[in-house]
Amino acid sequence: MDVVFKFLFQFLGQFFGSLWGAISGVFVGIGNAFNIPEYISIITRYTTTLGGVAWVVAIIAIILLIAVLALVVFFIVASLKKFFKARSARKDTGSLVHEVQALNREVMRLNLEKDKILSMKVSQIGLNPNEISELTGEELETLNEEGEADGDSGEVRFLKLVQLDEDWANYQPPEYDNDITLPEFCDRFRLFACSRLGLYYDIAMIRRFVAAFASTRLIVLQGISGTGKTSLAYAFGKYVRNPSVITPVQPSWRDRSELFGYFNEFTKKYNETELLRAMYEANYNENIYLVILDEMNIARVEYYFAEMLSILEMPRKDEWIVDLVPNKWKNDPKQLKNGKFTVPPNMWYCGTINNDDSTFAVTDKVYDRAMPINIDNKGVAFDAPDTPPVVINYHHFEDILNQAKADNPISEDLLNKLALVDDYVIAHFRVAFGNRIMKQIKDYVPAYVGTGGTEIDGLDYILARKVLRKFEALNLSYIRDEIDGLIAYFDELFGEENMGECKSYLLMLKKLA
Repeated sequence: MDVVFKFLFQFLGQFFGSLWGAISGVFVGIGNAFNIPEYISIITRYTTTLGGVAWVVAIIAIILLIAVLALVVFFIVASLKKFFKARSARKDTGSLVHEVQALNREVMRLNLEKDKILSMKVSQIGLNPNEISELTGEELETLNEEGEADGDSGEVRFLKLVQLDEDWANYQPPEYDNDITLPEFCDRFRLFACSRLGLYYDIAMIRRFVAAFASTRLIVLQGISGTGKTSLAYAFGKYVRNPSVITPVQPSWRDRSELFGYFNEFTKKYNETELLRAMYEANYNENIYLVILDEMNIARVEYYFAEMLSILEMPRKDEWIVDLVPNKWKNDPKQLKNGKFTVPPNMWYCGTINNDDSTFAVTDKVYDRAMPINIDNKGVAFDAPDTPPVVINYHHFEDILNQAKADNPISEDLLNKLALVDDYVIAHFRVAFGNRIMKQIKDYVPAYVGTGGTEIDGLDYILARKVLRKFEALNLSYIRDEIDGLIAYFDELFGEENMGECKSYLLMLKKLA
């Protein structure tokens, strides 16, 4: 053990001894540099030997030494000042950063207060009075036991809707013409548009448009400008004796408040849109209502119409509920239940689309839920006898559409061929369609047959507009050679004389490739 300790002592002593020697050497060197007695001894020793000359040299040496020491001290002091100044600057910068961050938070809070309080869309954002109070630090209002806002007994926030309650209080429904058939409805619509409005549409276009009401609540009319898209929807409103509600879409539309309006917490009034007024009115009668979203893709449809897309997908119409405001007031409109409003079952929505550089592309989310109808050609003028509009309620309109679906189900042969087309498209184009589109096909094709069309033409049209349209998202140069094979497959399954819409659409894609 003695040998081990001796080894450790010598081994570690080598390191720590050297380290101590270095540290002590620094202090010894500093001590020798400021050893005044030694300086005096050297001066005395040499001046005795050299005499007066040595004193001159000694004075010069002393001055030089003092200058060097002063210079060293100066550099040390300057370095310390610079170090502490840099630390102070970093500290000040950090303080400024924190202050800027605090100011940014305050600006964000003020912007939020401005947006959500002064012109806030309360119903859209979902704020309630308690949340507003937390945001602003002010007490806005409290709710009583019945869930009503205190202090609003004399205020009316829905001025237009409350007026509608008064206007429709004594409404008596007209005598509806509920004996009209679906083919007759389409024929008379075409003649009415010609004789009363000077608008010309071929019967196939009318059938496609009317059959679309059976498959979805959202119809999209698309094509080049000036072909009569808005006019078709406008004419339909005139035809059913209930003018269509025209809502021009604006580029700034980003949320549902553009459709339903919003509650202004500052004025305590709800900004009611014309569409909201029409939707409220529709719940008072059984007329057919059509809303025209003119130039609907001049803003992003999936932004402002997203909630309606979800609501209209619900199978039960009593679930079509919109939250307008988070509470109820005593003088709220009669049809508003706890701030909630029911979307009317007798209303359809028709959007017009122009595909150009000034518009947004409509996403699959919208197209899958809508029935797109192309209007690419101007109508050819023809003569028609004077034809009056019809007086029909939405119950009968839905009944004749549902009866057409029940009387004209798609044949098994056509369903089998559709399944083969689905397999072919998946294998060659990696494109598939889901249950939603399949349901629309089963609704649209029988309704189209009920209007007077043929089953194969109905399938041809919806297949081109709902399924083949998805090819536009593919790289057309890669699928160009596959298009000829699909056209040949259509000829093999359905005959060369059929599926003209699908084949012409595919040829158009091939030209674009």
